[in-house]
Amino acid sequence: MSQEKLGEAIGLTFQQVQKYERGANRIGASRLFDLSRVLDVPVSFFFDDMGEDAQSSSPAAVIKGEAVTTAAGPGDERNPMAKRETLELVRAYYSITDESVRRKVYELAKTLGGSDKT
Repeated sequence: MSQEKLGEAIGLTFQQVQKYERGANRIGASRLFDLSRVLDVPVSFFFDDMGEDAQSSSPAAVIKGEAVTTAAGPGDERNPMAKRETLELVRAYYSITDESVRRKVYELAKTLGGSDKT
């Protein structure tokens, strides 16, 4: 989905969507809810696999003086969970309706990725 189409779906310009994507603007709870509906993912998707570094950089941690900064944040290209490709791959995977085929794709991906130990 393009930034322009996403913006139209939630009532924003693509420039505003870019600011969210780059982290220039914070995303409020209601906007996050809108994004989850348009992207067809649960709101929790945006918090799944949140590392301890990100958790310790929360506003509450900053207020308490416990914030930790890291070189690789959630929008960093080194973070595979921040890539559009990851979301598209997960959507494609879960769109496979035959459970046995989906399991075979899973096993294939693990094998190709070198983590075929179950």
